[in-house]
Amino acid sequence: MSNIFSVVPIQHYIILSAILFSIGVLGVLTRRNAIIIFMSVEIMLNSVNLLLAAFSTYHNDAAGQIFVFFIMAVAAAEVAVGLAIIVMIYRNINTIDINELNKLKG
Repeated sequence: MSNIFSVVPIQHYIILSAILFSIGVLGVLTRRNAIIIFMSVEIMLNSVNLLLAAFSTYHNDAAGQIFVFFIMAVAAAEVAVGLAIIVMIYRNINTIDINELNKLKG
């Protein structure tokens, strides 16, 4: 049985994860659309999951893959709650632009 890391070095996984995480951070910091921001947070979580799974396989330890399972469960709950919040905001102010949320004050 061949090991996947004999074909793809661990550095490639680290570089890919860093690129995905950077794209997520850039999306959170520059975009004003709430849905895009939630998608960017999901990209960041998936980049962490990729690293955890890669290092877990690299070190022959299942602990990282267990953490991936829990992170995916938390991410699914985050999406459900976040989408519900976005729908309620859209119903109240008819936009999902983050800059318009100051209308929700007092």
